[in-house]
Amino acid sequence: MKTVTRTKTSLSLLVAITLAPVLSACSSVQLTNSQSIDVLIKNGQVYLGDGTGMQSLDIGLCGEKICAVLPQGQSHENFAIKRTIDATGKVVSPGFIDPHTHTIEELLSQDKNNNLNYLTQGVTTVVNGNDGEGPVSVHEMAAALEQNGIGTNVALFTGHNSIRSQVLGKVNRHANKQELQQMSQLVAQAMQDGALGLSSGLYYVPGSYANTDEVITLAKQAARYQGIYETHLRDESTFNIGFLAALEEAISISEQASLPLHLAHLKALGVDVWGQSKQAVALINAAQKRGITITADQYPWLASGTKLHSAVMPKWVMADSKQAFYQRLNDAKLSKQLNKEVTENIRRRGGPESLLITAFKDESLVGLTLADIAEQQKTSAVDAAIELVQQGDVRVASFNMSAKDVEHFMQQPWVVTSSDGTNGHPRKYASFPRKYQDYVVNKKLLTLDEFITRSSGQTAQLLNIDKRGQIKQGWQADIIIFDEANYQANADFSHWNVLSSGIENVWINGTHVIKQGEFTGTLAGKFVPKKQSL
Repeated sequence: MKTVTRTKTSLSLLVAITLAPVLSACSSVQLTNSQSIDVLIKNGQVYLGDGTGMQSLDIGLCGEKICAVLPQGQSHENFAIKRTIDATGKVVSPGFIDPHTHTIEELLSQDKNNNLNYLTQGVTTVVNGNDGEGPVSVHEMAAALEQNGIGTNVALFTGHNSIRSQVLGKVNRHANKQELQQMSQLVAQAMQDGALGLSSGLYYVPGSYANTDEVITLAKQAARYQGIYETHLRDESTFNIGFLAALEEAISISEQASLPLHLAHLKALGVDVWGQSKQAVALINAAQKRGITITADQYPWLASGTKLHSAVMPKWVMADSKQAFYQRLNDAKLSKQLNKEVTENIRRRGGPESLLITAFKDESLVGLTLADIAEQQKTSAVDAAIELVQQGDVRVASFNMSAKDVEHFMQQPWVVTSSDGTNGHPRKYASFPRKYQDYVVNKKLLTLDEFITRSSGQTAQLLNIDKRGQIKQGWQADIIIFDEANYQANADFSHWNVLSSGIENVWINGTHVIKQGEFTGTLAGKFVPKKQSL
């Protein structure tokens, strides 16, 4: 594997910094005269997560912290080392941080393999609350998670959709002044409780019913506490205002509310917008030149994943309640309009043969496309979809992205790695190794150093997560060791929930949770609040 070459100047600076043992002065790492180190990871190919390339360093862990960063070959006689891990020939890096997951259900479960699908990808911190679905009470959710015990660290957004639902329900109208005030107070409280910022899902109900001014008002509350605005765009295709117009809306919200913008799972979805990645990147770069901080995350798959009703049903039909939704679906007076709009939405998604059922209570339908089901039932794709959504939640993978767009976005320096993991889609089990295999090893669009940095330190920085994402003295000991040759995705669309391989050792908050490829069963994760401003 070709690594980034360090310059003579930067190497001299590194030696100057690390010539002597670098020991933490933090109260939780009380080193005695014997300079005791719990674990010394030696002889590895170390990537710090800061973009400085591979370095020959030994890493000392003391309790929850990284307490020593030492040049390899230096004598460690001054240390009382309790345990040594020899990482010869292996990559040592910060644990990865996934800025977009849907893992609350797993983290709250009693399953002692709690988030093992992320640990085996090398992910030590997951973010929840994306797409506007974040908890209204961050304090209550964080307490519930820590009380339950969690397999990874977790950070939270508060969600516009959740807050709007609590104040307005699913009514299809704009918020009034009093409702805006109530929602603003809820955002402010969530930020005080450690939320990373405000997340919106303007494509989804009920966020789709909000106007731009409503979101700006709430984003200003997040800005008061140095939070960020994270958004699933109102449109990633041509479903309503169009991809580029939705991007312009997000930039406007960020600019008017004076806070950083983070674009969730950046993509050009559907044949109507294929190729628009170039215009989107140009829009973002122009806004950055105006002083707006804009970042994005991306998963390395050509298929998106969502629920069937969100994918193809018009937003107006889903207003108010589930009962009202179903009544509209069966209203003969609305049949013509509904048929026209659902037909068009299916076309935007690539047609019924591009919509794969990935999770449904009737497991006999899982693995079939909407076209297959329509043929089985001897009906139209529209009628099959309308019938299916009334039987319960149906998850679909929608094969509707261009490889060229995915690659163009991936090469932008402000794009980091995510999974957006959901049941039925292999991205939940394999996004990080899939990106490594496809775009580092095979296509060589990214270096190993870029892949690691964009999966760790850069992500922590944009999310404003404190003292995680880098191997640095005094920072939390979230560390992984993996074998470049064996780090691989094993999940695919036929077998979506197969664990990845190649991650040999994982520490979370200094606790060794994967030892030589075996999970110990220890749940060492913590709630990670936004960094507190000085």
